[in-house]
Amino acid sequence: MIELEGLPELVDPVLIAAFEGWNDAGEASSGVIAHLETAWQAQPLAALDPEDYYDFQVTRPIVELGEGLTRSIIWPTTRLSYARPPGSERDVVLLRGIEPNMRWRSFCDEIVGVAHELGIELSVMLGALLNDSPHTRPVPIIGAASDEALAREINLELSRYEGPTGIVGVLQHALGQAGLKSVSLWASVPHYVAQPPNPKATLALLRRVEDLLDIPMPVGDLEEEARAWEHGVDELASQDSEVAEYVKELEERKDAADLPEASGDAIAAEFERYLRRRNGNTDS
Repeated sequence: MIELEGLPELVDPVLIAAFEGWNDAGEASSGVIAHLETAWQAQPLAALDPEDYYDFQVTRPIVELGEGLTRSIIWPTTRLSYARPPGSERDVVLLRGIEPNMRWRSFCDEIVGVAHELGIELSVMLGALLNDSPHTRPVPIIGAASDEALAREINLELSRYEGPTGIVGVLQHALGQAGLKSVSLWASVPHYVAQPPNPKATLALLRRVEDLLDIPMPVGDLEEEARAWEHGVDELASQDSEVAEYVKELEERKDAADLPEASGDAIAAEFERYLRRRNGNTDS
């Protein structure tokens, strides 16, 4: 890990993290971090040494051309940056990386060490999974928390999943074992349209993070991109009668499972977001 030197003093920092790979269907979760890095003009903070955690024959470095056709190598790794969001009184540390190929426990120990050094007490891990959810309905967000009290406090629908896990699950566990509060949020991506990007799922995760942290989140062009994405999938589905019938079946199943009060909860949450963004714009 690069030494953390010359940092401004961070105020009540929170960590938001996502990893490309197994945990990132449709690149929905890493898309959140990329979006926030740009919108908040996040400043580089640190990076892990890729030699320790990546098999370069599996996760290969990338060659980029610069001015004058000079070449540079971008090594696969995990990077941290930080920002003070407009309208917020706390700092946010953003972590974006690629799921490591080896030494996961040592990898997590490094991240936990950085969290302690920066004074981070709450971490939000983001992921996305393939599911049988219809693309025409709101994106389901489920999750896990380091303890049940925290889950109740943030009104989190807990996942009942058991089985193989990725670095998101392992890192969340490590943070909890170190006495740090941690939450993971997972967006459901339709398995029949798994190719990235999925701006609708990215937007859903962004809004859930906003609700969780009470920090105004910049939406930018995501709403327009999400509508365009859904419209594009609609057109593709309409060209295949079997796919269209399958989507209709998923819609009926989803609508039957939703609670009657769900729409009221959604309206209330959206109104709270509106007030939060309005106050954030007033303060900035």
